[in-house]
Amino acid sequence: MVKILLVEDNEMNRDMLSRRLEKRGYEVVSATDGLAGVEAAVTVRPDLVLMDMSLPVIDGWEATKRIKRNPVTAGIPVIALTAHAMAGDREKAIEAGCDDYDTKPIELPGLLDKIVRLTGG
Repeated sequence: MVKILLVEDNEMNRDMLSRRLEKRGYEVVSATDGLAGVEAAVTVRPDLVLMDMSLPVIDGWEATKRIKRNPVTAGIPVIALTAHAMAGDREKAIEAGCDDYDTKPIELPGLLDKIVRLTGG
């Protein structure tokens, strides 16, 4: 079973996306801020991280950089999730270490395609 770490501070978004992923057979572990997301990546060792970019404590950009700098977690694919769809945001996400990028509101079929491509499941 593919394990996904969902780093999302908005409870409604977190609950809705978790339930939709679990219905499709994914195991979902959640963190509610960037620092907790970095720590969970180390302890949980997910197959993939869905990272909101606007987070408390440390933002998703910094959290992704920390995940990618740590040899223990560097190989975990990260998909940036953001409501910011401005020019250059995709490039900024890739620069931070994200393996892909998706905008909110989430269109589940497209996100699932990205998850399958990055995890093989």
